[in-house]
Amino acid sequence: MKPDIQRELIPRDDTVHLIGALCAMKGKLLDAAQQWELLDESGHVPATPSYTALLQHAADAQDLSHDVLQLTADFARNPHRTTRAGSAVLAHLATAATMSSHAAPHFTETAESALSLPQSSHPTDRHYLKNRMVIDHASARAFLRRTSESLRDAAKELNDHLGLHRFVSTLTPRESPALPPPRPSGRHR
Repeated sequence: MKPDIQRELIPRDDTVHLIGALCAMKGKLLDAAQQWELLDESGHVPATPSYTALLQHAADAQDLSHDVLQLTADFARNPHRTTRAGSAVLAHLATAATMSSHAAPHFTETAESALSLPQSSHPTDRHYLKNRMVIDHASARAFLRRTSESLRDAAKELNDHLGLHRFVSTLTPRESPALPPPRPSGRHR
């Protein structure tokens, strides 16, 4: 195998491990984006939205963001980050880190609006606050979905990289089986 191709390969076990971590994190983010809802069954902001529940969305989003940032930082320290595949993976992880960091503030703003809603007596103010809550909460969930998409793209890069591993393994010369020692011939002279 050519040494330059060998240097481009991220070890297979590392690649498989990272794909697993990315898929697990992607699943957590998608679950959160789908489960953390603001609107009631009729599609309206509840009359008294739960500040505590919305603040918990922000805290949980912060935890998820921390995990994405840690995953990105760990990969950024990896010597294989400079390979072609590593650079592409790191770019997707950088996007995921950025997107994930935007979710928690939007959830926090949603919670803040929920806290202010009962105190507003003017219908226009209430309408504005409810709209603001819907926009902030939807934006936060969208950031979670975009984060998961970036992690999905990073995992796809790594899956493609595993394809390179398979291709390269077909190019390496295989050891031919040792020939059996010659048999003594039946003729004696």
